Amino acid sequence: MTIRAALLSVSDKTGLLRFASVLRERGITILSSGGTAKALAADGIPVVTVEDYTGSPEVMGGRVKTLHPRVHGGILAREGTDDGDLARIGGRFIDLVVVNLYPFEKVASNPKASFDELIENIDIGGPSMVRSAAKNHARVAIVCDPSDYERVLYDIEKTGNVSPGLRRELAAKAFAHTAAYDAEISGVLSGPRALEADNAAPSIPSAPSIPLSRYLTLPFERAYGLRYGENPHQSGAFYIERGAPAGSISCAESLGAGGKELSFNNLVDADAALDAVREFDRPAAVVVKHTNPCGVAVRATLADAYRAAREADAISAFGGIVALNREVDEKTAKVLAETFLECVIAPSFSGAALEMLRAKKNLRLLATGAWLPPDYQATTYKRVSGGLVVQARDATADGEVQKGKLVTKRAPTQGELAALEFSWRVAKHVKSNAIVLAKGECTVGVGAGQMSRVVSVQIACEKAGSAAKGSVLSSDAFFPFPDGIETAARHGIVAVAQPGGSVKDADVIAAADRLGMAMIFTGVRHFRH
Repeated sequence: MTIRAALLSVSDKTGLLRFASVLRERGITILSSGGTAKALAADGIPVVTVEDYTGSPEVMGGRVKTLHPRVHGGILAREGTDDGDLARIGGRFIDLVVVNLYPFEKVASNPKASFDELIENIDIGGPSMVRSAAKNHARVAIVCDPSDYERVLYDIEKTGNVSPGLRRELAAKAFAHTAAYDAEISGVLSGPRALEADNAAPSIPSAPSIPLSRYLTLPFERAYGLRYGENPHQSGAFYIERGAPAGSISCAESLGAGGKELSFNNLVDADAALDAVREFDRPAAVVVKHTNPCGVAVRATLADAYRAAREADAISAFGGIVALNREVDEKTAKVLAETFLECVIAPSFSGAALEMLRAKKNLRLLATGAWLPPDYQATTYKRVSGGLVVQARDATADGEVQKGKLVTKRAPTQGELAALEFSWRVAKHVKSNAIVLAKGECTVGVGAGQMSRVVSVQIACEKAGSAAKGSVLSSDAFFPFPDGIETAARHGIVAVAQPGGSVKDADVIAAADRLGMAMIFTGVRHFRH
């Protein structure tokens, strides 16, 4: 059986004219409506309007135009079973449906769009046609993504029809498309914009910067399977969020270096490194092991930044993940090539850098292209048994030390203050209990993920060794007792940034004064679990 009739009704007209012209060249009748029909006719492509086909005009300002038995009957009819019913209503078999929906998501992304405008952009006929075609994919091909046009045309030009395997694949994609569309709508209708339209107070808790809706449905698409998950006995795959921002790890381009694909742990670590290196405007490098920064530095050149970050903890840097906030040039590539690394992620790589790094066996290279600012807004999720905990991304850190409260008799010097600002930004990306020691704009010791804060201080000081003397310390949360400050002082640490807020703050401040240390309370906590 060859395709006889196609129904085209799209809001995204990318590639539409070429696609439709090929269909007409094959003798396929094109049914269309609204702006799609006008666009095709303007290009000289003959169309049968849905109005003419159904014998029923559009009504209610276009709200009702495709909701008609001849449309849905033509799509849902099973050949050899429903022929009589289809003939009785004056319909014909529709074998190809090309529909994408009113741009609700685009309108919803505009904070100035009115609630009435949002409602008018809820598509009814479109999802109905998509679902009808997807249900009847044994006979009908449904196309909701212009990127699939070429695959469909290839099959049609080869056999006159779309292959069963591709029809089934397109049907699954279509149901995912309508599911994501409905998820967006339910989120908006149960979110703050609906409450504002009702002049109602929020009935659910919400994060300060990203109010959270009552209903949350998350649409993801599998990008590729992984060799395994966190451990070899666990299966794994990488899924990409619908509408992920350019510059995120899911949109990064793999530049083909190395003989191995990215692993579950590579992706998690690369994302952690990328999130940390975004904090800095000047050339910066972050080395990550097991999601924790083990070395971070800012320097005048990218090569110097990476060298300093690597040497901050050279043992841990072996086999690490590196994130850089500038294009990787040949000089930086030469330094990167000195150490075994799992992955390097950066905005881009020069041709010479690529040639050099691709010679390294099993080194993966990722280019983000676009760059996200450190304070970009997003929602983060953590799976718990039977549910999710959801929060706004921790997007703060800039200026929190500078704006903090001096609580000790001694104030930090300008150099100490700058180092505190740097270490504070790093501490935000270290697992709690987080302690970061720094000199200038380079870490010298990191204590992460301990059950006791004083133990994190001890680990950071042990990592730093003699470099601890004269360094500054940032802590992601308050010191519950003076012992952490006392341990830091014994290793020569001179200044501290911490949120404050402990019932023993007075004792901690007294210990710092007694030991001649400067201390700033930021008033902001940066736990990372």
